[in-house]
Amino acid sequence: MTTAVCPGSFDPITLGHLDVVRRARALVDHVVVGVARNAGKTALLPADARVDLARRALDDAGLADVRVAVVPGLLVDYCAEIGATAVVKGLRGGADFDAELPMALMNRHLAGVETVFVVGDAALAHIASSLVKDIARHGGPVDDLVPPGVGDAVRRAFAEAREGDRR
Repeated sequence: MTTAVCPGSFDPITLGHLDVVRRARALVDHVVVGVARNAGKTALLPADARVDLARRALDDAGLADVRVAVVPGLLVDYCAEIGATAVVKGLRGGADFDAELPMALMNRHLAGVETVFVVGDAALAHIASSLVKDIARHGGPVDDLVPPGVGDAVRRAFAEAREGDRR
């Protein structure tokens, strides 16, 4: 039985993420969505909220057999812990490949974990968590870019941040 991890910050989870997970699920026996911390970014949503939103989105998408968990440290250590032999990453374009290739090579160097790249649905290639947050931050519509309930969570997080700034 093969297990793969689909890692990401999922801040927030998008329809593009669901597309990649669906494709990964067609390739391997077990998929784990690994909610990770990105040291180069400050998350809008806390890890527990990202896990909860991902679980609900996967359930709603008919992917209830996909597990969601926090990756507590190095991805390769987490892969070893759960017996995953592969990492599945989605590519929207050449810039994604340029960013992902060094990580894939390092993961293989460190632990022999292979990375499988899947080409995302062209209809979703414009969707990125960072763009979703930028649009929502300015009151723009994001509900057609994310699974149900995610837009509300993002708007709520921005409202709470604004409220905190006023104090």
